[in-house]
Amino acid sequence: MGFGINMAKAKEIHKANIRLAREPKLQELDIEFQRALEAGNSTTDIVAKKQALRDAPADSGIDSASDTAALKAQWKTDILGTSPYS
Repeated sequence: MGFGINMAKAKEIHKANIRLAREPKLQELDIEFQRALEAGNSTTDIVAKKQALRDAPADSGIDSASDTAALKAQWKTDILGTSPYS
């Protein structure tokens, strides 16, 4: 009898990794937001980026991943940066 991957635990670790990766990005966006406000510029794009980061751990693809490869594929490099799995 072999041992498999506990996917429930793997999904929680994946979500924790997302939360770690997004923290400095949210801080950078907070600064951009303040600067945009001070300059009277639009904050729409910044708000959308921040919301995407907040929503990342709740992505439905994480919950539906059936194996580790599918779970790793749920790392959105466009908003989170380089995957910790590569």
